[in-house]
Amino acid sequence: MNKEKKPTDAELEVLQILWQHGPSSVRYVNTELSKNREIVYTTTLKMMQVMAEKGFLKRDTSRRTHLYEAIIEEKMVQEDIVAKLVDTVFRGSPLKLAMQALGHEKASAKDLAAIKKIIEKLEKDKK
Repeated sequence: MNKEKKPTDAELEVLQILWQHGPSSVRYVNTELSKNREIVYTTTLKMMQVMAEKGFLKRDTSRRTHLYEAIIEEKMVQEDIVAKLVDTVFRGSPLKLAMQALGHEKASAKDLAAIKKIIEKLEKDKK
């Protein structure tokens, strides 16, 4: 991801919708965003146009209703945000981040089992 161009919190909300639902119209994205708070259609339209200019989205104009699709990958954005969070908030310690995340959220047995598998794989790969 371009280091100068990082999605804002509002842009991340749009990206989350597009990652989950795939290419979507502005109307659909606006409806989804409005489930949390009222957002005017033209605000969503302008934000998505700006996101396309930034290279976060691409617009398909081949149909009457234009569809927008996320260009940047969810995993790439997550990795970038987590790396910055670890560096700036947890002074470079992934352990502190994990302890904070597990300490404040109730991890399910399924989540804990998945975490154990990841740790076991990391330990095996280090040998």
